[in-house]
Amino acid sequence: MATNYLQSLNYRHHTPPLGRRQYVDCPPLLSFSIKPNNNNPTISISSAVKTFSISATASTSSTSAAQSTSFDLLQRLLSANDFREADNETRRLLIALAGDAAQKRGYVFFSEVQFIAESDLKTIDQLWRNHSNNKFGYSVQKRLWEKSNRDFTTFFIKVGWMKKLDTEVLQYNYRAFPDEFVWELNEETPEGHLPLTNALRGTQLLTCILTHPAFEEDETAIEEEEKMEDEGRDKGGVSKPQPLGKGVFKPDYSF
Repeated sequence: MATNYLQSLNYRHHTPPLGRRQYVDCPPLLSFSIKPNNNNPTISISSAVKTFSISATASTSSTSAAQSTSFDLLQRLLSANDFREADNETRRLLIALAGDAAQKRGYVFFSEVQFIAESDLKTIDQLWRNHSNNKFGYSVQKRLWEKSNRDFTTFFIKVGWMKKLDTEVLQYNYRAFPDEFVWELNEETPEGHLPLTNALRGTQLLTCILTHPAFEEDETAIEEEEKMEDEGRDKGGVSKPQPLGKGVFKPDYSF
């Protein structure tokens, strides 16, 4: 195969295209060499003018990228109910899907969430929902966040990321990662508890995930559900709960 390829290159070199001026001068000498390399085989072509090589690096790099964003491991972990490792794999996938800069950095900037494809976020969400009886997943968290009027303190309490303190005055504090979070699926596990999103640098990353176009179609269902709840409150004379005050807790999330 290599011989045919080299003969083809030689033929093209000695046969100029029609319409161009042809020179009587002898063409520059060419030398070919094939460098055996198990990881990256190359064919080098040298002449008096220039030297260049044909490499298989691009295809290798594409294969590596495809492997880094495969959802197979996440599916296997969720199927085995290993939610703690599935949470770690979800975090790794978000970094891989956000781009090269996020991979080098080791975490995702909120501004990079827009580069994650809708289909990829939907796949991650669907896997979590399928293996938790619709109790876990980003779309579940989005619904609870919208029902909390997008107030993060109220939302964190709903999904169990904050715990009630044993004090006379009603107070909550953030759970310590990882031991105080729930890694099992049972009746007592709060809805939307997983996957976790690191909010150490603030809530902008989680906001961008929950408002990603991948979950826009869920907004209509959320609005209809809230409308029905509002109508029920109006009939029962119960006022709509107000969001909890902000500024009481320091936003220091380590998960």
